[in-house]
Parts: sequence; structure tokens; C-alpha cells
Amino acid sequence: MFFFRNTYFRLVFLAVVIYFLHRFAPTPVNYPRTESSKYYTNVYHGAEIMDEYQWLEDENSKKTKAWIQKQNSFTDSYFRRIPFRKKIEKRLKELWDYPTQSLPFMKGDKIYFYKNTGLQNQSILYVKDNVDTPDSLASIVIDPNTFSKDGTISLSGIYFSNDNRYLGYATSNSGSDWKEFHIKDLKNNKVLNDNLKWIKFSGMSWVEDGFYYSTFPKPIEGKEYSQSNEGSQIFYHKLGTKQSEDRLIYSDLKNPKISNYASTTSDGRYLLIYRTKGTYGNSLLIKDLNKNDEKFITIVSDFKSEVSVIDEVNGSLLVITDRDAPNKKIVLIDPKFPNEDKWKTIVREKDFPLTMANVINDNIITHYMEDVISTYKIHDLNGNFIKDVELPGLGVSYGFGGNNNQLVSWYNFESLVHPPTVYMYDFSSYSSKEYYSSKAKFDKDKYVMKRDFYESKDGTRVPIFIAHSKDLVLDGLAPTLLYGYGGFNISQKPYFNKTIPVLLEKGGVYAVACTRGGGEYGQEWHEAGMLQNKQNVFDDFISAGEYLIIEGYTSSDRLAIRGGSNGGTLVGAVINQKPNLFRVAFPEVGVMDMLRYEEFTIGWAWAVEYGSVKNEKDFKNLLSYSPLHNIVEQSYPSVLVYTADHDDRVVPSHSYKYAAKLQKHQSSKKDPILIRIGESTGHGAGRSVDKRIKEYAEKWAFMFYEMGIKY
Repeated sequence: MFFFRNTYFRLVFLAVVIYFLHRFAPTPVNYPRTESSKYYTNVYHGAEIMDEYQWLEDENSKKTKAWIQKQNSFTDSYFRRIPFRKKIEKRLKELWDYPTQSLPFMKGDKIYFYKNTGLQNQSILYVKDNVDTPDSLASIVIDPNTFSKDGTISLSGIYFSNDNRYLGYATSNSGSDWKEFHIKDLKNNKVLNDNLKWIKFSGMSWVEDGFYYSTFPKPIEGKEYSQSNEGSQIFYHKLGTKQSEDRLIYSDLKNPKISNYASTTSDGRYLLIYRTKGTYGNSLLIKDLNKNDEKFITIVSDFKSEVSVIDEVNGSLLVITDRDAPNKKIVLIDPKFPNEDKWKTIVREKDFPLTMANVINDNIITHYMEDVISTYKIHDLNGNFIKDVELPGLGVSYGFGGNNNQLVSWYNFESLVHPPTVYMYDFSSYSSKEYYSSKAKFDKDKYVMKRDFYESKDGTRVPIFIAHSKDLVLDGLAPTLLYGYGGFNISQKPYFNKTIPVLLEKGGVYAVACTRGGGEYGQEWHEAGMLQNKQNVFDDFISAGEYLIIEGYTSSDRLAIRGGSNGGTLVGAVINQKPNLFRVAFPEVGVMDMLRYEEFTIGWAWAVEYGSVKNEKDFKNLLSYSPLHNIVEQSYPSVLVYTADHDDRVVPSHSYKYAAKLQKHQSSKKDPILIRIGESTGHGAGRSVDKRIKEYAEKWAFMFYEMGIKY
């Protein structure tokens, strides 16, 4: 009797669930028509590869613009089906609307910091007299909200002159990598007439009354956001002169695909030139500016390692490098004896990767990632260990910027469930104190973050961070978002994201997988996920999803995945390989066409990471996982592709072609393939708060709606 009664109640419950799932499920999708052309065929090592949507690469054509308009309109119409999108947007505004403050930093006897009242589109740069001066007495230095009415022009970098009189700053229009340089005289509170345009991937390295910078040739009109960026050169700009009068310092036109970047030591004595063939590895040249007609000295000539100068110390260069040290070490190099056998090791390589080092008050501060958790160690200038910096718990930290003449510095601490808190560190007592506590509207005591480990397909142990409410029941029903990246030696750390409460408050789970290809365990971990090893990244991510299901956090019907840029590649690849594992997917600003990525902007530099189609072995590997080329007729999850019209890092045509082909081959009639093309936005940096809130509202609404969850 009990059995039947129990079965009856189960059937009733199931019927109710099915009713509501259908009640909120999407109706069949009818996509805008996308023209398929057979005229675009590319030949690689004798293999003919048709690219039926290659016409979408012409960003200025009327056809492409019409397609963009139709796709955005279609996405708009789909979102009108979701009754709770505005409710989510309202909640996001509440979560966003609190004052935030950046890490302070010292310049001379002044303290600078960024502050946002909450919903300001761009954070404002302030200055105050000293550490003890109340923030209320701080003065505005630069207010980026005055650059444009809609917040699309952002502040993308600041650079102080050696005497701290002048502040150079860079602006970006609509998130583009192209920058403009401006100069402000801090003594007179006046913006000078100096205005440099068409600057890319460069800062200002000041010496005396001017600065060094690097740039690429001005692009062809109409191709500003897609033309290949080659032939970088280094110039010196003297204040009060025109950009056309800038002095050429370094050029190598015979090797246009070697990029050149200028820097100087804090005292302005040494000019440093970093040369790169891609996204990993560099050579290093230096020049003593105190000596007339001094030629460049080669420190490292090959491109097989990373070598970066921390600063000048008593005439020698303190350098962080992974040369013969995959987890990095710190060495001292005397420019008079630059050969590697004369380098002196100051801080030896440890079991975990060294990610940052700086010199403050005759101390070397080092930051390590121990199983992707931040730790700081302090050494003297001879490398002798002094002590560890005590952090509040398991999480991630950054900071300890400044110069050797400072007595204090600042660092940040945060985690997936711990909003950012700023601490000040006193080097006279080697002690910390809280400097600025977060005003986030988030009760961290209700939630927990775990660092777990799971086994990938080949048995590799992979870290994963998981956040959820403390009272979560592991019944496999929690809506879950899994985030990943897996490339370019970039570590995925458990940073706080002020939008995640939208998920956690609904009993959801947020997870970050630290797959191979990143820098979580140094260069060896990076190499295990690049070039011919790229499939390891996808296997790691798929295994992360399976782990969340096995452990009872979620199910395939409640699992969403998200990744941007190289992470967009990851998402696109895994839903081709394992479509039934995921319910929702967000491939954002992704590299989706692995055969043509080298053709646009700085894409050629990624061949170090991915390989080049010019090499037959690389071509076959790229073709094996390229998100665009491995789309087949099958049932895919619900997909919301995101790209932006001013993305000149990963050109939007990657996503255009991918979305068009995925719409054509989606066999499921109810699981939509949508694309959102952001207007007046770029690869991610510099977006206004208003745009970010709207974007996240769409993403959360899409995820919940497709999972049959009413918000």
C-alpha cells in the first residue's frame, strides 16, 4: 500500500515538474536566413576547406551590417519571451550599487586611488595628500565619465613622469585596443596639447621631459578593427612637440611579426626593449641612458623564455624569469657582464609558480600561487627569507605595488564568496591592517567556497573552485555555471564577481575549472594545454562538468558553461565534442575559426600558443578541434554567442560565422542558437557599467529560462 501511495505521489510530482518545464520552455525557433556561399574555398596542404560564411568577414559591407541588425533583432525578440529579465536587471543594479575603491598607490608624497559610487559608468581617479588624509578630502584627477555621454570612452592606463609632475593617460573608444595618449600637467591642473593617436599595446615610459612608446602603423581606413598589426616601432615623444616629430628609437622592418615594447627602470637610467614573436617568450635589450651613444646590450637573444626586469638595484637589474625554471626565479644581472653564466640567483625556483615580484623599502615581495591560492613571501635584497604575509584565508590577492622608497604598500584579498578587501602593509613592522572594507550587498557568511580536485581523462589532477550556499543539498538539481579559459599561461583564480549572487541566491552553484593551458602550475602546466596538447584543455573541462554531476551538485539539464576569448574557443570545442553534457553555453568573443585567426589584427601572435596553418601538422591539429569546422548536424545545447562590433583583439567575424553555421546545423527545434553583437564595445575592457548590467541580465535570464527555472 505504501509503495503504491509513494509511487502515486512521485508521479504527481513528476507531472507538476513536467508541466512547469513546458510552461516556461521556449517555443520552436525560426532563425533569420543567412546566405551560404560556396565560392569561398581555402586550400591548406592540399585539403580544400569550404568557408560558406566567409563573406561575413567584410565588416563594412551592407550585407554584413544587415545580417548583424537581423540577428540582434531576432535575439531581442527572443528575450521578450522571458518575463523575468527586467527583474534580474533590477537585482543586478542593486548588487552593483555600492561604493568601490581600488588599491591606493603612492607617487611622491601623494596617494592616488580609483573610486566609483556604484553605478557610475567609469571609475574616477582621485588624489589625497597622505595615508591619513580622509578620502572625503580627496580631489579628482581624471573623471573618465566626462570623456563621453554614454560611457563608451574609457580610461585605459595612467603613466606618471619621473618627477610626478606630469600624468600621461590613455583613452580607448568603445573598448578598442587602439588608444590615444594625453598629458596632464598636475602642477597647473591643465591638459596639454600633446595628443598621440593610433597607439596599441603600449604604455608610456618616461625619461626627463618625454616618454618612450611603441605602436603599429596606422591602419587602412575602414580596416581599423581587422587589419593585421605588423611592424611595431618604438618612438620617443618630447613634451610640447607633434607626434609627427617623434624620434624613432628602434625598428626591425625585416621582421614585421616581431613586436617591440619599450620600458624604463624607475630611476630612468635604463631603457629596456622587450621583443616578442607571440604571446610567450621574449628577448631583452637594454641601454644605459646615462652614457652618450651607448649601444643596446643583448641580455637574452632567443624567444624561448620569459625575462622581465623588476627594477634597477645598485646599478644591476633585478629580473624575474622562467629560464631554466618553469615556476620562475629571480636573478641579478650586471649589465657589464650580461652573459647568462654571470647571472646571480637571488630567489630560487620553488614548487609553485612565482607570479609577481617587486622591491619596496629594500624588500623583495614575491607572490606565489600554491594550488591556485595566493601566498606572499618577503625577502631581503640578497634573497634571504624574512617572513610570509598573513592573508585572511583561502583566496586570491594582488597588489604590493610601489617603489623602493616607500614604507607602506597595499594589497587586495578576495574569493568567490569574499568581496574585495584592501589591506595596508607596514614594512617597518611587517604587519597588515584593514584599510578599506567592501560595501558589497552580499552576505558572505551565507556562502562557502571550496577548492576541490578532480581527475581528467588521462588521470591528471585538476583544481576546481566551487561556490554555493552553506545549506545546499547535493541532489543534482542546482543550476550551475562552470567557467573556464585554458590558455596563454593565464591562471583562473577565484575572484569575486558581483553578478554571481544572482545565481547563488537561487540555490545555484558557481564553479571555476583551472584547466591545463593556464599558468596555475607554471610553464609545464601551460605547455600541457597548448599546440598539439590543446585537446587536454577540452578533456579537463569536460571532466570538470562530469565531476560536478557525479558529486551531486547538478545534472546535465542544469549545467551551463561560459568562457571568453580563448575560453570562447574552449566552450565552442566542448559542445561539439560533448553536446549532451551541457544545457546552456556562452561562447563569448571567442576564437572560433582556427584556420583563419592569423589573418586579422594581432592574431598571428597566437601561433605560439595554437600553431599555424602554414605548418601541416599544426593545420591538422587546428582542424581537429576548431569550433567552426567541427559543427555537425546534432542536438546542441541552448547557446548565446556574444561578440562586439569594436573587438579588434578577436574580430567579431569569428562569432558571426560560428553562429550562422550553428543555427544551420542545430537539430533541436526548441534549443535556440542566439548571437548578441554588442554595440560600441570591444573585447571586454572599458565597458560602461550600464552595458555590463544589461549584458549580465541577458545571460542570467537566458540560463534560467532555458533550464525551466523561473526567477
